[in-house]
Amino acid sequence: MTKLASDATTLIGEAISDGMTIAVGGFGLSGVPVDLIDAVRESGATDLVIVSNNMGIDGQGLGVLLENNQVAKVIASYVGENRLFASQYLDGRLDVEFVPQGTLAERLRAGGAGIPAFYTRTGVGTLVAEGKPTAEFDGRIYLLERAITADIALVRAHLSDTEGNLTYRYTARNFNPAVATAGRRTFAEVERVVEAGEIDPNVIVTPGIFVDRIVQASDRPKLIEQRTVRQRTDAPVA
Repeated sequence: MTKLASDATTLIGEAISDGMTIAVGGFGLSGVPVDLIDAVRESGATDLVIVSNNMGIDGQGLGVLLENNQVAKVIASYVGENRLFASQYLDGRLDVEFVPQGTLAERLRAGGAGIPAFYTRTGVGTLVAEGKPTAEFDGRIYLLERAITADIALVRAHLSDTEGNLTYRYTARNFNPAVATAGRRTFAEVERVVEAGEIDPNVIVTPGIFVDRIVQASDRPKLIEQRTVRQRTDAPVA
């Protein structure tokens, strides 16, 4: 039995509906499931709650969902590279829940592990703590944070077998493993797909039990958020 789906558009179109919570892996434009995001855009689903480290940049990554007015709320830790995100938030058209980056990762991990909530020192005494319960442990105040479980989780992996066992490459191994476990249904777009049993079990990061379907990633250029270069100077003469 293979978990390989024919295409991202059909896969998402059959699974998504208005008002869903969708967790998305990646960091900036690194390790972002761009084909699955494009399929969400093509679905036309609205009032979505997006959980992700950030919302990409204008016109790229999750930014395309903002442009299409499909997002009602964002749970994220960073918004700095997306002007449309900032303007929609400031205009009151977008509900935003800011979460410290480590806390966001742990909320997703807890959701995948079946842990409903946890205590952390991060955010104590700040706006992040408003309305949240606190408790004292060993003379220190800790903040209670709820786990995140999404209706759908979207991730990008470097390698998968047909049973959905995933490995990641370089920076793409950031939020993707946590997001993959936090979805009631998890879909992965994968750069390379091999037959079951061809991946060394010792290098598998996300076991296939967490992954419902996989799709072959399209061949497209990998985007860079910011490219900084300097004028090359000749090496000094010895």
